[in-house]
Amino acid sequence: MDGLVACNRALFAEDAGTRDPSINIDWPREHGPQRFAAGIEDPDRLLLVADRDGEIVGHVTGVVAEASAMKPVKVATLVSMYVQPAYRREQIGGRLIREFTAWAKEKEAVLAEVTAYSSNTEAVRFYERNGFAAKSVTLEISL
Repeated sequence: MDGLVACNRALFAEDAGTRDPSINIDWPREHGPQRFAAGIEDPDRLLLVADRDGEIVGHVTGVVAEASAMKPVKVATLVSMYVQPAYRREQIGGRLIREFTAWAKEKEAVLAEVTAYSSNTEAVRFYERNGFAAKSVTLEISL
């Protein structure tokens, strides 16, 4: 669990930590172990790690939401994904995406979605290369 928490801490520090001051970048340390442990037991949650010689070098987490009256299709959300910078050119991210989408199909999801910061152009391009397309834009204002 320590390697997964460390990986998630790196994600928060690199991504949200540089792009979103409203995010608690200590969340992985403070809440990650409990959240990941609970997710392991939940059949509608996915938690996969990429392992290189016993070291966790990446992860993907996802969740499936049942259809509702407003959105009458099952949707899989890629909640979190990270690959350590030294391993990013080894196709690990693409394999994690393929595992996520295969899992989503097994869960009978009709759509898969992911959110990325618009300023993280590298992540946006990565997701687009892996089949995702922009659907909406979230705008915010500081108060």
